[in-house]
Amino acid sequence: MIAFGLVAQAGDARSKAYEALFTAKQGDFEQAHELMRQAEESILEAHQIQTSLLSKEASGCHQELSILLVHAQDHLMTAILAKELIAELIELHQTIKNNGQRHVAI
Repeated sequence: MIAFGLVAQAGDARSKAYEALFTAKQGDFEQAHELMRQAEESILEAHQIQTSLLSKEASGCHQELSILLVHAQDHLMTAILAKELIAELIELHQTIKNNGQRHVAI
């Protein structure tokens, strides 16, 4: 169940980030930033699951390493990378839209 939680949260984060990119390409930067905020929330949820695993491991309660858990970790890292790169792409789209004037996202 832990692995499925990681996959679900990471998948949601990645989906929100790509939706944000599509929205930014349409020129709706306010909605794009909201979607990126939602993606970050999902990443934080996944990190809480991951932190729980690490805490248990540190306290001596060893989790069996399964291919499903490795797959879940891979999903999380891919989602984090996608979110970071998409944030940069959104900023580029916004800069281009504003005729080269850099916009700092909140």
